[in-house]
Amino acid sequence: MRLVKQAIERDGSGTMTLCPEEPEDMWFAYNLIRPTDTVRASAIRRVTTESSTGSTSSTRIHTTLTIRVTGLDFDPQSSQLHVSGRIAEETKYTKVGQYHTLDLELHRNFTLEKAEGWDSVAKGLVKEACDPVKSSEAWAIVMEEGMANLCVLTGSRTVLRQRIEGRVPRKRGGTAQGDHDKGLRKFYETILETLLRQIDLTESKPILLASPGYTASNFLKYVLETAINTGNKPLLAQKANFVVVHSSSGHLYALNEVLGQPAVLAKLKDTKFTKETKLMDDFMTLLRKDDGRAWYGPNEVEKAAEQGALGRGGGVLLISDALFRAQDVTVRRRWVKLVDKVRDVEGGEVRVLSSEHESGKKLAGLGGIAAILTFPLQDLDDDEEENDEETIEPNVNRNESGIGS
Repeated sequence: MRLVKQAIERDGSGTMTLCPEEPEDMWFAYNLIRPTDTVRASAIRRVTTESSTGSTSSTRIHTTLTIRVTGLDFDPQSSQLHVSGRIAEETKYTKVGQYHTLDLELHRNFTLEKAEGWDSVAKGLVKEACDPVKSSEAWAIVMEEGMANLCVLTGSRTVLRQRIEGRVPRKRGGTAQGDHDKGLRKFYETILETLLRQIDLTESKPILLASPGYTASNFLKYVLETAINTGNKPLLAQKANFVVVHSSSGHLYALNEVLGQPAVLAKLKDTKFTKETKLMDDFMTLLRKDDGRAWYGPNEVEKAAEQGALGRGGGVLLISDALFRAQDVTVRRRWVKLVDKVRDVEGGEVRVLSSEHESGKKLAGLGGIAAILTFPLQDLDDDEEENDEETIEPNVNRNESGIGS
């Protein structure tokens, strides 16, 4: 993401003009734009005109529209973002109040004005998205004979780029052994061709290969042999980036266990999602100890913050980005206030976890919010049922309301 222009006043009012430069930026935009915000971007609008004789004609025109957002639709597989709303500024072709959907596109600017002003979380998200030294991506292929899942791991989410399937005959000895080897080699060839279409060999990023048995290690042998035989020096230069690890299966869900393995953590130690995975693991370890240093749930974490237990010296607030996508402004303000208190007042660490990463999914199962305390506290869950009744909103998706699932 590139910050084109910024005009933010001290009270948080104003606009930012941003330019998405890669598919990952659409995820940032999805987390940044909220209902009631104002978005200005280029659009294609169908316009019907009537001639002096009464005949009508319909044409599609390119224009720039400003809409007051009512909803967003994000496709994580294609990284496409559609922003719907009512037109907020009249143009030659449109009137205020008409509905329109803006399709945000790569390399096309959009200008955003926050209805409630730019708070610390929104500013932090823009800063992270526009940071040129943000955490590098990694690639992962989780496979077994006949099936492979090619994924890209970014600082915010895990994206399945391609599912690869191939027929590999079973080994039965004799002639069938040759059929098995031929089928397996063809399968490896398809995986490598798919990987080479996706990856930029000029970049040096980890490539994780995971499988039950020896499928992953045999695939790596095939890759290196192919690189030597074809004289593909850029591919051969990637040798040090490959990491072969064991997984229970070749299905996508096995990636979670892969990311927790020591060899993978060592390879990815400087990436954002690895640090967050470790924090979640540390939290779960403390939770099992039940020594009062690990708490989860909205009311419990807020009580801990009020008692200064999330400050300097080891305090960590873990909060899901889904909570900041709540439709209710008061709910979003609640979590922004908590983040500001922990980070700016108490001096603790705040980690906003992506709901698309495994660590964020684990956190969602705990209500979307958890904390590691600097000192143990007991009985934070007293009157839990009473407090929950006060905070749960009727007929609101719990993941979006700030209470979690």
